[in-house]
Amino acid sequence: MPDTMRGAAAIVGIGELKPERERPDRDTISLLTEACYLAIQDAGLTKSDIDGLIMEPEIQQTASGFNAVMAEHMGIFPTWATGCDVQGAAGVVMAVQAAAYVNAGLADFVLCGTATAMDPRAPRPEHSRRTETWGSEFTAPFGPVVAANGWYAMIARRHEMLYGTTVEKRAKISVDQRYNANHNPWAVFYDSPLTVQDVVNSRIVADPLHLLECVMPVSGACAFVVTRADLARGMRNKPAYVLGGAHSIQRNNLAHVGEISISPVGQASRKAFRMAGYGPKDMQVLEIYDSYTITVICEMEESGFCKKGEGGDWIQEQDFTIKGNLPLNTHGGQMSYGQAALAGGCSHVSEAVRQIRRTAGEHQVAGPTDLVFVTGSGGLFSQQSAMVLASEAAL
Repeated sequence: MPDTMRGAAAIVGIGELKPERERPDRDTISLLTEACYLAIQDAGLTKSDIDGLIMEPEIQQTASGFNAVMAEHMGIFPTWATGCDVQGAAGVVMAVQAAAYVNAGLADFVLCGTATAMDPRAPRPEHSRRTETWGSEFTAPFGPVVAANGWYAMIARRHEMLYGTTVEKRAKISVDQRYNANHNPWAVFYDSPLTVQDVVNSRIVADPLHLLECVMPVSGACAFVVTRADLARGMRNKPAYVLGGAHSIQRNNLAHVGEISISPVGQASRKAFRMAGYGPKDMQVLEIYDSYTITVICEMEESGFCKKGEGGDWIQEQDFTIKGNLPLNTHGGQMSYGQAALAGGCSHVSEAVRQIRRTAGEHQVAGPTDLVFVTGSGGLFSQQSAMVLASEAAL
């Protein structure tokens, strides 16, 4: 991307629903609509101001025509709309996409969002029969386990074998993020302190990953509005400027790759930092996609915060709490705040904006929050995104 994109756009409105374990009788469209209207109102706009849409459907749904569905449902008539389809990397990718669109003159105010509804009475979605060889003949019949747990367990086991990153070391991510969640009334685990021993003693869900190293699935929604920098400066809220961003795809499945502990965020973060004109040591807050503890460790290694293989020891030397030297996932992260599927990754973006605005309340970082590093992760270490957000002071 050209250098002209640096600081050319900003996030000016955010809308998010409190994570809940379930929301009976609510569907994805209703939740996303609510979050979208909150974002529009937060920006001081009306729906008639919105001329761009980037909507990411719930992970079980088809992406075909989802923008049209949402536009009709909300009564919005965009002149530019597009999908995203990058799984958990959606929050960061939507922000960078929107920044590029407004910078190109395709729209003035782009509304981005995604949601997930968890209704225990709703029928489980039917998945189409796999036809690809690696899935139908090997992966589907034999495992590794339900959902993504087994795949990330293999990554954790590999990292532990190569570098000695045991559960006792990985647990620090869970513990520090839980401290932050205990200061966030919206977090699922708001009133539940956590120790390293609690993590170690929690049951194994896929060896070597323990329960308290994993995300907490919830129902929720997240949306935000992006506009040009010249418009942002005159609006209601302090803008969060997009300084740089990128998205990298390394694989589709762990079955076809060499070293599984290498994550694609490395390539994305290097480009994001080049665009931003800053590096890892300049970042004051980290909002890093945290599907599992091992995800965070590998992302920080690949993004240059420490050397490859040193993550397990390096994190012991850091204080990732909101009062620490390198605040991480200040809302509690998806492990303690909650993961509303794709909207879980989007929550890292909205939390970054709150920290830059300094409106996070009890979980506001005391130190400077002018430069925030945000990542997203989709699939099985398949595709990852990175972005640098900043206040005007860091332009």
